Amino acid sequence: MNTATDSTKPARQPTLFIPHGAGPCFFMGWNPADAWDRTAAFLRGIPASLPAMPKAILLVSGHWLAPQATVGATDRPELIFDYHGFPPHTYELSYPAPGAPELSQRVQQALAQAGLPVAQDAARGWDHGVFIPLKVAFPDAELPVLQLSLLQSLDAAEHLRLGQALAPLRDEGVLIVGSGMSYHNMRGYGDARSTPVAAEFDRWLGETVALPQHERNARLAAWDTASGPAGRLSHPLRAEEHLLPLHVVAGAAGDDRGAKVFTDAVMAVDISAFRFG
Repeated sequence: MNTATDSTKPARQPTLFIPHGAGPCFFMGWNPADAWDRTAAFLRGIPASLPAMPKAILLVSGHWLAPQATVGATDRPELIFDYHGFPPHTYELSYPAPGAPELSQRVQQALAQAGLPVAQDAARGWDHGVFIPLKVAFPDAELPVLQLSLLQSLDAAEHLRLGQALAPLRDEGVLIVGSGMSYHNMRGYGDARSTPVAAEFDRWLGETVALPQHERNARLAAWDTASGPAGRLSHPLRAEEHLLPLHVVAGAAGDDRGAKVFTDAVMAVDISAFRFG
């Protein structure tokens, strides 16, 4: 583990794109029983992989879209149980981490300085794309957490710009996390015909994130065509919200190249995680 060279300066954090699973999958039975075990183990290993414990977490989830970039602003966000048909106990989960109002102001400042419209929502809580993976990765719920929305436009290039504006936060000890799924075609899960499609798109993503910044961002901006048919088969039109958190963290990566740091086959498709820096 690396440490900051100056004890008064936070260690520079990487950016991460993580799979948040299916609903509350890590906290209930599944068939097969070990379906999500490897993903859970990856999430639990995140803290030990970091250069230092973050000062705070800025998380972009595939479950919040807004007309413009919008951040939370509450001290103690409530949980939004935005999944349906799961066991009753999964609607009683808790994650009492503090909100991050100061980070909210810093994010708004960074986006405004980049010329990007920004708003805050003082009432919104955390959707399951936030609290489910963080409850696995950071179960003590001690780190301040701020959620940032995606854009309703689903414009890939604009999400890269969001990330670029947020890049300085990494040097302030903020861990920027994109929470989504590298494959998210609801009709394809569990269908063996989706296996080669997901594998091809996963291969393309791994190849793309490892490229130099300019080439990587150009490919991600045009992901729906640059990736061939596998891209849209993995993320149908107007349903790419689970991929776009990757664009935000790639934008925030700057010239740090990315790498695939986890992959597993779940419900007949590959799902992966990526790290920059």
